[in-house]
Amino acid sequence: MKQITSPQNPFIKSLVQLQEKAKARRQSGTFLIEGQREIQLARKGGYEIETVLFLPDMLTEVQVSALAGRQVDIIEINRDVYQKLAYRDTTEGIIAIAKSRSLGLADLKLGDNPLILVAEAPEKPGNLGALLRTADAAKLDAVIVANPKSDMYNPNVVRSSVGCLFTNQIATGTTDEVIAYLQSKNISIYCATLQDSTQYHTQDYSSPTALIVGTEATGLTQEWRDASTKNIIIPMQGEIDSMNVSVAAAILIFEAKRQRGF
Repeated sequence: MKQITSPQNPFIKSLVQLQEKAKARRQSGTFLIEGQREIQLARKGGYEIETVLFLPDMLTEVQVSALAGRQVDIIEINRDVYQKLAYRDTTEGIIAIAKSRSLGLADLKLGDNPLILVAEAPEKPGNLGALLRTADAAKLDAVIVANPKSDMYNPNVVRSSVGCLFTNQIATGTTDEVIAYLQSKNISIYCATLQDSTQYHTQDYSSPTALIVGTEATGLTQEWRDASTKNIIIPMQGEIDSMNVSVAAAILIFEAKRQRGF
C-alpha cells in the first residue's frame, strides 16, 4: 500500500488545489469528500470514488476498504498530511477523491407530480448546504440552483450539507434556463418575494410545484416575478422583514408536504 508522509508531496499539493480552487475542481472533474458518513452517502448516491487517504491510527485498511469499495486506491498518510488537507476542525481520519457529475437540467428525472426547490444565486455555501439538508429531510424530487455563485463541490457545501449534496437530485442553470425548464414541464412557479404577494399557506401546492427562494439581501430577480404563477410571502410579526433563506424554504417546503399528506 502506498504511503505519503510529506505535505509537500506534489500529489498532496494538487489535492490542496482541489480543496481551495473551483477551477481546479472543474479542470480535473474531481473533488474531495471528508468524513465517513459523507463518503458512504456519496457511494449510495452513485458517485465514483477514485482514491482514499486515511490515518492508520484512526482506521484500518479493512475498514477503509469496506467504506470506500475494494476497487479504490488506498493511501496511508500521517497527521501532517491530513491536517494539510482536512477542511473541518473535527477529524474522522479519512478523505476521498471523487468524480464530479453532470448537473444539467436535462439530467433530472422527475415523476408525474414533482415538488422542487429552486434557489437563485445563493451567496453562502453554508446556506446552500442547509437548503440541501432541508430538501433531503423533505425528500424533495429535486433541488435546482439558478445562477450559482459557488460550485456545488465547494468543500463548505459538502461539509454544511452533511452529505446531502449526494442524497438529492441537483441541477444548475441560468435563471432563464431554469424558468424555461419548469414551464416546459408545466410546473407551477411559486416565488417567495415581498412584491405583490399573498400568504403562502393560502396556495395549493398539491400539483407539480416549484418553490423559488432568493438571497436574503436582494431577493429574487424580476425574471422570476414575471414568470411566477403566484408570489407568496411568509407573514412576519417582528421588526424585520426577512429570515434566513434555509428557514424560509423549510416553512414553504413542509407546508407543501403537509398538503400532499407527506
